[in-house]
Amino acid sequence: MKPFGFFHLKGIGGQIAALVLASTVALHLVVTTAFLISRPDRPDTPPDGAHQLTDAALLLGAADASERPRLVADLARAFPRLGIEMLAPGSVVETGDGAHLFGMRRHLGRGYKVMQLAAEGRAHRVAVELPDGTVIAGRVDGGPRPWFWGAPWLVTLMTAFICITVLGLWAARALAAPLSSFAKAAENFSLDGTAEPLPERGPEEIRSVARALNRMHERIARLMSDRTRMLAAISHDLRTPITRLRLRAEFIEDEGNRKRMLIDLDQMRSMLESVLSLLRNDRKIEAVTLVDIASTLQLVADQFGDMGHAVHYDGPASATAAARPDDLHRGVTNLVENAVRFGAEVTIRLDVSGTTLVIDVEDDGPGISDARKQEMLEPFVRGDDARTMDESTGFGLGLSIARAIALAHGGELSLHDREPHGLIVRMQLPVWQEPRLAA
Repeated sequence: MKPFGFFHLKGIGGQIAALVLASTVALHLVVTTAFLISRPDRPDTPPDGAHQLTDAALLLGAADASERPRLVADLARAFPRLGIEMLAPGSVVETGDGAHLFGMRRHLGRGYKVMQLAAEGRAHRVAVELPDGTVIAGRVDGGPRPWFWGAPWLVTLMTAFICITVLGLWAARALAAPLSSFAKAAENFSLDGTAEPLPERGPEEIRSVARALNRMHERIARLMSDRTRMLAAISHDLRTPITRLRLRAEFIEDEGNRKRMLIDLDQMRSMLESVLSLLRNDRKIEAVTLVDIASTLQLVADQFGDMGHAVHYDGPASATAAARPDDLHRGVTNLVENAVRFGAEVTIRLDVSGTTLVIDVEDDGPGISDARKQEMLEPFVRGDDARTMDESTGFGLGLSIARAIALAHGGELSLHDREPHGLIVRMQLPVWQEPRLAA
């Protein structure tokens, strides 16, 4: 078992606790820094204009009326920045409510009246009416402080909010990023070996999930590889007894029974060849090279034309791309074989646009319903009633093999309707991108 401290430092709970501790420390650092800068505890803190004017008003309010002019002159010489002077009664005109002068009013008491006068630059002119009606005025430098500096609890609350918000957002991102990578890995799950393993970082719980998912991916890939090898071996080994049965069937005297048995054996052999073709496409058996796609398509059209089918090629005379030549030939051949079964005329179209190469195999047959298009790309799935195949025409592997070949080349295969009727099987391949290796 891991040590208690190590477990908490690496786990989600430990990291959340560390974030709370970091927030608390940051809060105390900000409050301490603000305290050291302002130092309200220092007795030698120089008084500001408001304090000086307050003290002067208290002094003049306690002095005799005959002594006030001399005291005002002495205060003006001692504190020139205060600009203290006596004003004539009735000459004071307030220019504001002076709400920021609450501190002066509280210290002076009820007998004094504090009034806001016109501002002089950055300084604010303030008048104080003494209990006997005498009015003095002075400058309060710097103007009123921001409202929040006068309330330490607001500074503390705002600092705590900022610290917790910033660190909370960081924690949410740090915990959500691995979960997003899990979702992306699930969407991109494949058995072709191109997917990168999940990064094993973050809290201990996240790393454990990443390790488990990576091991699961490896087990699934290994299971599918073993399945492919097993089916390939079985299909290969079955060809020998089928050959022996075909030789023995030749000695059957009944002509009808012999023909029916040979047809069944040919069907079994064709099925095995189709399965082997599908399984071979899942294995790395052919190197990638530059291929003239146009020549390949023209060759396929000529081969079917020699067999009596109306197959035409429509496209450029030359188009080069990186591909596996035999696989590409087999995939297009499968598409054309399906097309000639259900249509009287087939057209192979080639279009090169930017970095994409599009091969369309069009037929004028009955087509496939929209509800069955995606299903038809799966192995051993035959067409709908309009495209029903008997035992001698196919086993539902042609489109599956072509789709696997397209995916192995980094492309895709899709089915589309042809106007006024028929089907278009579209194979899209990258022009220069090196194809992916199948698992």
